[in-house]
Amino acid sequence: MQSSVNSSSAKNFCHQILRYRNQVLTKPAERACDVFINHRGIDTKRNVAGLLYDHLRRLGIRPFLDSKNMKPGDKLFDKIDVAIHQSKVGVAVLSPNYCKSYFCLHELALMMDLKKKVVPIFCDVKPSELEVKDNGTCTSEEIERFRRALEEVKFTFLESASDAVMKNLYEVEEERVMNKKIIRKQNW
Repeated sequence: MQSSVNSSSAKNFCHQILRYRNQVLTKPAERACDVFINHRGIDTKRNVAGLLYDHLRRLGIRPFLDSKNMKPGDKLFDKIDVAIHQSKVGVAVLSPNYCKSYFCLHELALMMDLKKKVVPIFCDVKPSELEVKDNGTCTSEEIERFRRALEEVKFTFLESASDAVMKNLYEVEEERVMNKKIIRKQNW
């Protein structure tokens, strides 16, 4: 009895995946981004974040940078949260004013909550100088969530940021291909 229930559940699950895949393939959706660039605009938009965006595009990678991918009137959280969910890798450009931005901290925390691979780039700031402060506008739960995300990314040390982005994209793509193979095997 148990094996027939599991077999039936597995078939239903596979049918749901196929239905979802067909819906996605028939919808003219925006292309998902490969890399979400999380940054504090006043510190890094015109230099580090903008240059990183341009460099990744030249490499054929689809980055998301708010100033490049959003239009006036776009709902900030809707557009950004979707981009983070769709991205394969995140890059956090950490700068002196980074922790003063609710949006930066929200984006970082969301990437960490979603278990995205996040590459930190420290721009004119040391990890020890970054701290989430309670200015009274966030709940205690949000402050704690932001602090956990920041601590996790602060202690991710890398030899080269561009190598790390490429390595993480490769790993994510490898996982995607393996998952496709598993699904195909289950459908046979």
